[in-house]
Amino acid sequence: MQETKSSLKNISLEPSSADRIALFVGELNGNLKLIEKTFSVKIFHKGDKINVTGNEKDIKHASDAILDLYNLTKKNIEISKEAVHLTIQSHLNLSLAKAGNEKANISEIQIKTPKKIIRPRGKNQQDYIKNINKYELNFGIGPAGTGKTYLAVAAAVDAFLNDKVQRIILIRPAVEAGEKLGFLPGDLSQKVDPYLRPLYDALYEMLGIERVTKLIEKEAIEVAPLAYLRGRTLNNSFIIMDESQNTTVDQMKMVLTRMGFGSHAVINGDLTQVDLPKHINSGLEHVIQVLEKTSGIGMTHFSSQDVVRHPLVRKIVDAYQAFEQNI
Repeated sequence: MQETKSSLKNISLEPSSADRIALFVGELNGNLKLIEKTFSVKIFHKGDKINVTGNEKDIKHASDAILDLYNLTKKNIEISKEAVHLTIQSHLNLSLAKAGNEKANISEIQIKTPKKIIRPRGKNQQDYIKNINKYELNFGIGPAGTGKTYLAVAAAVDAFLNDKVQRIILIRPAVEAGEKLGFLPGDLSQKVDPYLRPLYDALYEMLGIERVTKLIEKEAIEVAPLAYLRGRTLNNSFIIMDESQNTTVDQMKMVLTRMGFGSHAVINGDLTQVDLPKHINSGLEHVIQVLEKTSGIGMTHFSSQDVVRHPLVRKIVDAYQAFEQNI
């Protein structure tokens, strides 16, 4: 077996300052150690000089991650652990895509919202946004933490602000398929709200709490429990249904047939986390089979490589998948 030749790359951090470099390397050089571990390289750091040794391919991605991470220190503000992980992970996704002979060039797709700019990370997230822009009905299927909900909300905000739709409608099955919410305190809205928290959090980040609150008061943003959709036609709306794996076959059919003129719908779910009783079939699993050969519908399948949470989440998803395949 031929040994892989070790290579070396020298990087100068410019413009440099002691404060920026301290923020960049992290406490006890933690950020550099994470890059080393992620890309299987060795990093030697002295002042504003960085030496990276290892496989040539790994050095390329590690070096790009280093430069992007250093760029985050421009404002001399401590960079969050989340920003560190996401920056490194975006380059890991590129390296994995290249290893699989997939197109790995990151396109300039971005969604501008009043509070922040959202950029898809990795090929599947890019395909997801492209599909949402192309098709009126889209499905995002895959494990937790892959950005399905967040990107759908970003697309909805963009469509609303550009007058492509008049309303954003949020749907999420609560507790169980039968939506037996009687034991929860409060009125219907208060009972459903906790289950829509990820959607609200994304809206707050992109529009701000005050603006979201006003839009909800004007019913420009509407929470629509499944049980109250029957009989309605949702025109000129951007519909997001989250956790759709917990709908029944009849509920899924009912939601999809609510679409009216000028509307767009994004249906998200994770088939590995179905909370329905075992004797009830998941509406998401069923509809994928039903619409498999139907044109004009976008289907984006995410994998553990698309997880944008803590790096351990990706490993956990893979471990569960491997375990369940061996049962």
